[in-house]
Amino acid sequence: MVRNIVILSGNSHPSLAESVCSMLGVPSGNRILSKFSVGESRCEIQDSVRGKDVFIIQSGGGSINDHLIELCIMISACKTGSAKRVTAVLPLFPYSRQPDLPYNKVGAPLSKPPTEVPKDKYTFESVPATPGPGIAKSAGFNRDTDLARIMSKTSLSNGMTNGLARVNSENYFNANGQANGHANGHANGHANGHSNGSTNGDTPSAAQNQHGLTHSRAGSYTTHDYENPGLISTFEAKPGYKRWVAQAGTLVADLLTCAGADHVVALDLHDPQYQGFFDIPMDNLYGRPLLKRYIQQNIPDYKEAVIVSPDAGGAKRATAIADSLGMDFALIHKERRPTRITDRQNATMMLVGNVTNRVCILVDDLADTANTITRAAKLVRKEGATAVYALLTHGVLSGDAIARINASALDKVIVTNSVPQDDHKRLCPKLEVLDVAPIFAEAIRRIHHGESISVLFQYD
Repeated sequence: MVRNIVILSGNSHPSLAESVCSMLGVPSGNRILSKFSVGESRCEIQDSVRGKDVFIIQSGGGSINDHLIELCIMISACKTGSAKRVTAVLPLFPYSRQPDLPYNKVGAPLSKPPTEVPKDKYTFESVPATPGPGIAKSAGFNRDTDLARIMSKTSLSNGMTNGLARVNSENYFNANGQANGHANGHANGHANGHSNGSTNGDTPSAAQNQHGLTHSRAGSYTTHDYENPGLISTFEAKPGYKRWVAQAGTLVADLLTCAGADHVVALDLHDPQYQGFFDIPMDNLYGRPLLKRYIQQNIPDYKEAVIVSPDAGGAKRATAIADSLGMDFALIHKERRPTRITDRQNATMMLVGNVTNRVCILVDDLADTANTITRAAKLVRKEGATAVYALLTHGVLSGDAIARINASALDKVIVTNSVPQDDHKRLCPKLEVLDVAPIFAEAIRRIHHGESISVLFQYD
């Protein structure tokens, strides 16, 4: 019996909270957690939490955004009720796969312009709104310009506008063009535009007259691309980090901290670096002892089996289990280059290691759509594996993941109940569920009594 403690459950995984409470010998806290008809969450803590140590268990599966808001509201309600300490227990941490700016091969489309571009030339970054001394202001648009229509006709890749060559590119930045665009005002630009069909008064070609005066003027707006050919490569996709993507991982960490959480406990974060986003204590528990115990007790001759990581990102996780059990290790590498498909390559996946006539155990931390794990199973089967197991800490299994697993080469899929698995187990006969309630019950007991929880980190 643990005293002076309150354990509250969110709507995401009430059965796990009940199991934790029964192991600790404390009743589950009473709360009202519902929704108004408009969809807003309503929370009311019915037990007294004044001076108590409060633990709120809320996982990240299912309606993840609703569960996250419910968690923040419950934390705030407990802090308002003068709780001594509020600990958020999240078996599956929401948004843990978005820890930083995601790397993408198509990267940022606008990279730094070449250094050899003269400073007096027009680029998107060099000319300020107010021209500097000795720098003439770049030509602007006339009042009658249909910008959307012009941009739809403009192509930066081939130097053509609606299939027509730009005949007046070399005259865009000359004195006439600047005078027409700025010194003489819109009147001269209007007159020149309608009478001559170009900024400096050049005679338009017959093909340009056929497509209209506005189309003939369109070529003059991006002539800097052709006066400075080095700029063309600036607008091509570059490898690197996408600079316009929101950092949802740091946002969730800040939300929990601002809501009033004093401590956060999670299980097998997708990226351990996530712990650095918190200004409060954050403990990342491991599910590896459960997976190791299953291998030792349920896989015959497990020493002869092979631990396989389905991607390079999980290699460290898989090798930790393989080394501690004295087992061999193999890696599946996702080859993204356009190479010829050989016997040791299935689509874009390549196997590094020997699995012929051996049992393969695929180890990963999370399966969402189960695409990676099923493709890995197909590949090791093709390489001669006799049986294929998949050991996963978090079995989210969203979308058509269950149907994909049932039709795959996997013999058995072992997951934990960090998210509800009742529906999944009913639909998938290959699924086995391991209980993580003892891990969280022991972590809560040790945190409440101020004991060290480092013993829970020892998975060797």
